[in-house]
Amino acid sequence: MLQVQFIRDNKQTVLEGLAKRNFANAETIINEVITTDENRRATQTSLDNVLAESNKISKEIGQLFKSGEVQKANLLKEKTTQLKEQSKELTEQLNCISIQLQELLYQIPNVPHASVKAGKSEEDNEEVFKEGIIPNLGENALPHWELAKKYDIIDFELGTKITGAGFPVYKGKGARLQRALINYFIDKNVAAGYKEYQVPHVINEASGFGTGQLPDKEGQMYHATVDNLYLIPTAEVPITNMFRGNLLSETDFPITATGYTPCFRREAGSYGAHVRGLNRLHQFDKVEIVRIEHPDNSYSALNGMVEHIKGILRELKLPYRILRLCGGDTGFTAALTFDFEVYSTAQERWLEISSASNFETFQANRLKLRFKNKEGKSQLAHTLNGSSLALPRVLAGILENYQTEKGIKIPDVLAPYCGFDMID
Repeated sequence: MLQVQFIRDNKQTVLEGLAKRNFANAETIINEVITTDENRRATQTSLDNVLAESNKISKEIGQLFKSGEVQKANLLKEKTTQLKEQSKELTEQLNCISIQLQELLYQIPNVPHASVKAGKSEEDNEEVFKEGIIPNLGENALPHWELAKKYDIIDFELGTKITGAGFPVYKGKGARLQRALINYFIDKNVAAGYKEYQVPHVINEASGFGTGQLPDKEGQMYHATVDNLYLIPTAEVPITNMFRGNLLSETDFPITATGYTPCFRREAGSYGAHVRGLNRLHQFDKVEIVRIEHPDNSYSALNGMVEHIKGILRELKLPYRILRLCGGDTGFTAALTFDFEVYSTAQERWLEISSASNFETFQANRLKLRFKNKEGKSQLAHTLNGSSLALPRVLAGILENYQTEKGIKIPDVLAPYCGFDMID
């Protein structure tokens, strides 16, 4: 979440940034934050004054008892009783105001980076890079859901039988290709300097608030209500929360992490042909990269993440493009996001397969993730994350773009991981 001091000092910048996002009632809520914070400060000052007076009188009482002036001491004790009641009332007021302020701050998204343009939807995103050759598959090219059925590698109906729509079953060479992709992505990330972690697939409420999924996306998460735990929407959440509450030193940077997890998303309200097959699922596999960076280096690190993902797609030889998201399509917690899309030749459309984002201090403020700078002062770190990569649409792209009359050819870089070079 945004820091109150930042909002106070940069009100116009904040309002201009929120305007890029088309954030409703921005000025009203920002003014309410500032007013509530002023109330909090005034209440804190009153409480401090009462406590200071109480401490001063307590010392006087001690001296009076020592000097034998018991009557005067007892009169002052009555005064301290009144001050204790005042301090109790002020403490309760301060707690209520602080909760009110926190709830207001939870409603405000991150301020977009200066390079982010205003826009309402994905239609306004900017294409900043494109690479790869779109294959000519001919008239008989099939979409991946028909290829999956033809070669018996993914069973969507069986997943519906077991659980429901959006929970596919991978079979035979389809399962092996899925596992090969996971191992390949992890190996690439580790070779690039990311430390591998295996993390829990469910999180507590504090973790959801820490990275910004709560309260913003509560309706999109699966909630185990008995234990008040949430199924993770991405490995970003447990990995980033490993550092929640940490106080780092500058020598700790950069902190890099990667991990594979299944991801669970309700995707409420997603219907139609554009979500058919692997295009949108309730459960899917993803390999994530996360970085904790010094604020001076975070955008250089973001560029490095983008280049790293580029390298993977080049090795897979999939045609792809990179979009810089507009304000209206940028996620609640992100300051700047680059989306990667692979071209599905059979569907004749672009499919999002990755995003790389810099959250600046937005998550770190929620996480209380700080470091000691050279002057010895505590400062918020920057957090970043990227998909490297999300498997369903990568798999869809491979099945569709690598299909031939004899079967589906496996990309050369994946063949050693699969143990075969053709699905037929």
